[in-house]
Amino acid sequence: MSIVRNKSKQKVKEPKTRITWKEIKRQKVLLFWSAIMVIYGVIFYYLPLAGWAMAFQNYKPRLGIFHSEFVGLAKFRTLFSDMTFIRVIRNTLAMGVINLVVTFVTAIVFAILLNEIKSRGGKKVVQTISYLPHFLSWIIVTGILHDMLSGGGIVNELLMNFHIISQPINFFAHTSYFWPIVAFANVWKETGWNAIIYLAAITSIDPSLYEAAAIDGAGRWAKIKHVTLPGIKPTIIILLLMNVGNVLNAGFEVQYLLGNGLVQKVSQTIDIYVLKWGISQGDFAIGTAAGIFKSFVSIALIVIANQIAKRNGEEQLF
Repeated sequence: MSIVRNKSKQKVKEPKTRITWKEIKRQKVLLFWSAIMVIYGVIFYYLPLAGWAMAFQNYKPRLGIFHSEFVGLAKFRTLFSDMTFIRVIRNTLAMGVINLVVTFVTAIVFAILLNEIKSRGGKKVVQTISYLPHFLSWIIVTGILHDMLSGGGIVNELLMNFHIISQPINFFAHTSYFWPIVAFANVWKETGWNAIIYLAAITSIDPSLYEAAAIDGAGRWAKIKHVTLPGIKPTIIILLLMNVGNVLNAGFEVQYLLGNGLVQKVSQTIDIYVLKWGISQGDFAIGTAAGIFKSFVSIALIVIANQIAKRNGEEQLF
């Protein structure tokens, strides 16, 4: 006869960490710098949010925030009844999505191809060259693009020498070319820099997986498909979630520097709109309302993308 004993499950209690003066003194350097960072965040990130009150006022600089007339959501209604702002939202979303997709894919492909280079010296040379454009100012990059795409630039010269076109194309006068030019500029400038984290993720993959794949007869493409890509998948998901919130940060400098009156309908972003109407025209309330809209859309995109990843069992931010 077997004796069945019912043992109650006892939860293992973790020892409580007691905060003592001795522990505080031991961690004083860490606590000091933590306090500095908290104070910095409060002063430069949270206190300025009080300026959001301007979006709900008929703000006048001479009256200030506390004495300007409260108008509720009138500025938001004015903002969304302006067809220029609707067109600006379209431009920002379009360029943001294009930049996200193109730069994301090119960075992953570049990192995988770079990892396939067997020569360590060659790999370092390519890495160094690919990082350099990231440190260039957008003024320099747009200047290079203007020279390349001008009537007497290298692009028009090559197209005419190969008899693809009969006369030079004014790329900056046609709206259909503007978004591809912006996407190309972002890819050229940021691909090498964005590939760094993917290269780090690839190096963390267990080499024995590649050896096992080689024993099974896998070639380079099969190793990339079945070992490399699954190995960096968590990194791809996390970075995608983080970058989704930046879709409305389509840029300011490159559009402002490359744009002109001929392509204004497709070149203006929310940031340029805020500059022109919120600062140049002195309507700070409209500019603040546009900034609030941009912030809330970015937060909503991050939350939605995170929930989708959570439901699919992927990596998530929170």
